[in-house]
Amino acid sequence: MSEQAKTGGWRENKWFRAAIPALLLHCSIGTVYCWSVFSQEIADYIGFSKASVEWAFSFAIFFLGMSAAFLGNVVERDIHKSSLIATVCFTAGMLLTGFFIYYGGSHQGSVAVLIGIYLSYGFIMGVGLGTGYLSPVKTLMLWFQDRKGLATGLAVAGFGAAKAIASPIMTSLLKTWEDGSGIYKMFWILGLVYLVMMFVGHLLLKKPEGWHEPAAGEKKPGIMEVIRSKPVSNYIGIWVMFYINITCGLALISQEKAIVKCIGLAAFVGVISSISAIFNAGGRLGFSAWADLLKDRNTIYKLIFILSIAFTGLVMITGGIKNGEGNVLLIALVLCLIFVVNAGYGGGFSNVPTLLSDHYGMGSISAIHGLTLSAWAFAGLSGNQLATYIVNHSGEWIDHDGTLVNPVGYQNVLYATGALYVAALVICFVLVRPTAGNKAK
Repeated sequence: MSEQAKTGGWRENKWFRAAIPALLLHCSIGTVYCWSVFSQEIADYIGFSKASVEWAFSFAIFFLGMSAAFLGNVVERDIHKSSLIATVCFTAGMLLTGFFIYYGGSHQGSVAVLIGIYLSYGFIMGVGLGTGYLSPVKTLMLWFQDRKGLATGLAVAGFGAAKAIASPIMTSLLKTWEDGSGIYKMFWILGLVYLVMMFVGHLLLKKPEGWHEPAAGEKKPGIMEVIRSKPVSNYIGIWVMFYINITCGLALISQEKAIVKCIGLAAFVGVISSISAIFNAGGRLGFSAWADLLKDRNTIYKLIFILSIAFTGLVMITGGIKNGEGNVLLIALVLCLIFVVNAGYGGGFSNVPTLLSDHYGMGSISAIHGLTLSAWAFAGLSGNQLATYIVNHSGEWIDHDGTLVNPVGYQNVLYATGALYVAALVICFVLVRPTAGNKAK
């Protein structure tokens, strides 16, 4: 690194060249988590069941993780190419999703329409999500080398906060056109808005002057060589605990609205959803910034899992979900569980790149972070489905103020997530060991 970089001369533009473009990119792609706002409207407009349409979201998360895993080297070599790929794929996916919904309105029940939505929202947008998620991360850590956790937490918090920002806008757009056409017009309008936001982010994003990347013909260690520089069990531990945290988070978050209704707070579902989104974003920023002050960032994961186990156990023991209605203490416990899991879910994301950089250095961080995000891909397929299977095969469906809910089923989901959290905590202590060279630059 140049003498100018060492003295901090290039840091004067760190907000303009790293933080702002990262927020523009992540606040755009993070709206993928707004899926529940409009999924039923898509199903109704194109004439398919909600369960059939739901696979579009699962595919989006799957291809997010897999594109990050396979395109990590592209991000490593050229962030401008990767951020442009992200901009084109994400916005094209949104616009095409709007087109297939529009076409499906006059061709209800068309399998071609459903496949088109899977390809547009699932595959094309998914590739944009994966490359867009990765592109700013290494740049942020290079600009903020003394506060890497704060920097990555800020961007990833934008991904988490996007739901809280975009959900009311989407709801308003859906209601603007009473004939139902708001569903595809919403995709077209927001697709163009995000095109502008992401393209500006793409233009602004820049690594600090003086940072040296290997030239085209220069030898660079392969990703497996980097992983083997530490005990392989170390990386396996990071991957598995990351996967478990996402799986458990998605399992609970996917049932969040129904759980809130079970404890008698149906009138406050929207408010609680917004608060949980704030905890999600706050966990991304708060936990990662806190980790900057710790000798071993893995301590944050231990804390996340201990808190998750504690509140999961309390709600399990008290039967909070099935017995909570009318009981202020049990309602408070269930809400605390929802908020803690959301915060830990977000914090797990923001700490992964910095934990990896502490163990494996900055040289190949985009590639190794991308490979690790494959855990997100598989968790995206398993988290929701785990909870859905348990709810559909245990307990009993009852009518609760006109809505069918399964309090016992939701309660049983906690037995699975509680066991997984315990396994993750064991992995934290046994496999992911502090190593010489932690807090690697």
